[in-house]
Amino acid sequence: MKSLSIVLVAGTMLWTAGAADARPDTRTMTCTETQALIQGRHAAVLTTGPNTYDRFVRQFGNECDWPDVPMSVAVPTRDGPCRVYRCEEPVFDFPG
Repeated sequence: MKSLSIVLVAGTMLWTAGAADARPDTRTMTCTETQALIQGRHAAVLTTGPNTYDRFVRQFGNECDWPDVPMSVAVPTRDGPCRVYRCEEPVFDFPG
């Protein structure tokens, strides 16, 4: 009886893990779909390549921790490179 309970719990855990949302892949979406996903969620972790992913944010929002700000980057999408934003520390180039 105890082993049956363990099997049921283990099976439920495996089924739940398989049902979890996979990280969206920018390469399978259009640029418009990618930008809409980020806008709708305010921030999203997206796959950008076979072994790469990053967190992308809205341009005008407060999803970045100080001192980071939204910086424009290009990600690959089904219809070509797409401009989105990720949090980065600004670099100031002072003359002199």
